[in-house]
Amino acid sequence: MERSMEENRILKVAILGAESTGKTTLCKDLANHFDTVWVPEYAREYLANLNRNHTLEDLMEISKQQLIYQRNALDKANKLLFVDTEMIILKVWCDDKFKTCPDFISNELKQQKFDIYLIMANDIAWEYDPLRENPDRRDYLFDIYIKELERINANYRIIGGLGEDRLNNAVKAIEENCF
Repeated sequence: MERSMEENRILKVAILGAESTGKTTLCKDLANHFDTVWVPEYAREYLANLNRNHTLEDLMEISKQQLIYQRNALDKANKLLFVDTEMIILKVWCDDKFKTCPDFISNELKQQKFDIYLIMANDIAWEYDPLRENPDRRDYLFDIYIKELERINANYRIIGGLGEDRLNNAVKAIEENCF
């Protein structure tokens, strides 16, 4: 018997939050748990190879490539796709750093559809990384992300906990809201 379009639809889960809150680790762990794929944060790759301060134009390039990564991963996904970074993070980054957000990012944010957003609580100690800039602003950024999620009326859950508890809390949120 052939499956319906609804049965074949990939559920998309966005992972967002401030720096050093375990987004990448959780994406990897969730993809492994649900036997599917995840989309890495392109910004890390891009900025690691940039030998200067990033610009608004760089954030535009990052957003475009992030969307390409996401589209390409859909074909490989098994029922769920986990996305480490999406347009809310890029919008907040642009607004915070450059006091403006390009229309491209704003328009993509309006069009993006995620079945659930998992926003990471700031309960993990901040770890230094040369690409991280905001060790003392995580609570501020968390609040901005919540406001953006509420502004778009998103289905979201705050995920806290350390180690295996964080993964278990995310799995529970997904199972309760996506299946």
